[in-house]
Amino acid sequence: MNRRRVVVTGMGAVTPLAVGVEENWRALCAGKSGIGLVTRFDATPFKCKVAGEVNDFHPEDFISDAKFRRRLDRFIHFAVACSSMALEDSGLVIDSSNNERVGVVLGTAVGARGIDESGHEMVIRGQADRVSPFFLVNITPNMGAGVVAILMGARGPHHCLSDACATGTNSLGLAMRVIQYDEADAIIAGAADSGLTPTVFAGLEATGATTRCNQSPEKASRPFDVDRDGMVCSEGGAVVILEEMGHALRRGARIYAEIMGYGSNVDAFHVTSPSPFGEGPARCMGLALKDSRLEPQQVDYINAHGTSTIANDSAETSAIKKVFGEHANKLAVSSNKSMTGHMWGAAGMAEAVFSVLTIRDGIIPPTINYEHPDPECDLDYVPNEARKSQVNIAMSNSFGFGGINGCVVIKQYEE
Repeated sequence: MNRRRVVVTGMGAVTPLAVGVEENWRALCAGKSGIGLVTRFDATPFKCKVAGEVNDFHPEDFISDAKFRRRLDRFIHFAVACSSMALEDSGLVIDSSNNERVGVVLGTAVGARGIDESGHEMVIRGQADRVSPFFLVNITPNMGAGVVAILMGARGPHHCLSDACATGTNSLGLAMRVIQYDEADAIIAGAADSGLTPTVFAGLEATGATTRCNQSPEKASRPFDVDRDGMVCSEGGAVVILEEMGHALRRGARIYAEIMGYGSNVDAFHVTSPSPFGEGPARCMGLALKDSRLEPQQVDYINAHGTSTIANDSAETSAIKKVFGEHANKLAVSSNKSMTGHMWGAAGMAEAVFSVLTIRDGIIPPTINYEHPDPECDLDYVPNEARKSQVNIAMSNSFGFGGINGCVVIKQYEE
């Protein structure tokens, strides 16, 4: 099939590092950590007391209607903010002439946890009559995508994915497919999550997945390091504007990069642990390469899932070796989560944005806190300092609970 080419023309991001794409990029390249002690709630009962909280974020900057804004969960605020920034960056105007050809594919992993938990507390306190009539509507996971569609006026295809930590990457892949198959000319594609609540922390702690490095929060996320002891939960969002190449060129849009291919599969092995030796992630990366019509040796850089958990980092390393063979030793591999923490479903979309910027600027962000190499993780993880390097083709990986995997391949744009 002669598939339509899909390009990135706009980007928006909100992470624990900053609000705004360029602000995030500067912090990332400087090796800055966005991790600190939890301030959103009392973390005293928990062994993990660190998180990646988004600071200096003002939803009123993006949603002017105060009453409407108060009804919405924080993750929806992130989704709207990122979409607004991405649309402004792209210069795409949505109006009656094109709104049915502009869609939204915007996912979330944990959804409206804040509103959900506050409503539940009212009920158990005997205050059920105080639950908002908008409660049920706003806790549906698709409400982020729905609100974005309403505020931006996009009336085309509409999807909400919830694929755990692979949500953002799979949202990007699905959005690419929608354009390739001529169901839309442009898509607002993204993911957002704000799961920093006591209940989420309790659940994560029960799995043993979170770090105990509370004395030095900025060092808590340390992917691929032998002393890593767990992930850092964080929040945020990211959105890209995808367009069919001809559509972007006709309106004179600036093109950041081209989305070349996408792979998705499931381990069918365990609800939290990766499949042995990264077998599922390896197949996923192979699918993305096949879809891209590229050979492994053409890839210059991998933006790793790199969660800082013992099992994930070694499994991902094994998977990379399995797919890339000898070329694995020539690849640059780094984890943005060493600085942002794990933004749940939003992580993969933010990492795709950062991969686009890596291609644009020829700078590979580092894996910070890489101090003691792990013999099982022996690739080039771009330790501690950003690296100047021409990157033509980047791969971005996401692997989530339930064994769901997603992988996208991004290429420097060429006509």
